[in-house]
Amino acid sequence: MNTPLYVICLSGNIEHLQFCAMTASVAAVSGRKVSIFVSMNAFPHFTNKPAETPPTTGPFGDLMATKKMPPFMELFDNAVELGDAEIFACSMAMDVMGIGKDDLKPFVAGALGLTKFLSDAESGQLLIF
Repeated sequence: MNTPLYVICLSGNIEHLQFCAMTASVAAVSGRKVSIFVSMNAFPHFTNKPAETPPTTGPFGDLMATKKMPPFMELFDNAVELGDAEIFACSMAMDVMGIGKDDLKPFVAGALGLTKFLSDAESGQLLIF
């Protein structure tokens, strides 16, 4: 039996978002249960409202933009559609930003509190991006 993977995605940096999405999608399509918790600077990219600022980028992010890499949102969507992944929005971030469930991307399962996510994560491996 595969150990479930729990991922906390906080960064609004393109390299972090991309690597988080790659990790989640590879694990999910490989048969691993994956739960992703998005909050802080990553959270605005998971809403239907355009993010006020694009993801920050570093030298590798600039290089990735010149290649034909699938965008991080496509990878997150693939993790949910093709594997056993769920993406949860931080309920605190939703409150702070005034975001409702209808404002979330369609592949986001809903809101979840950090306490519940961490309690669930005790049964698996936890990564933070």
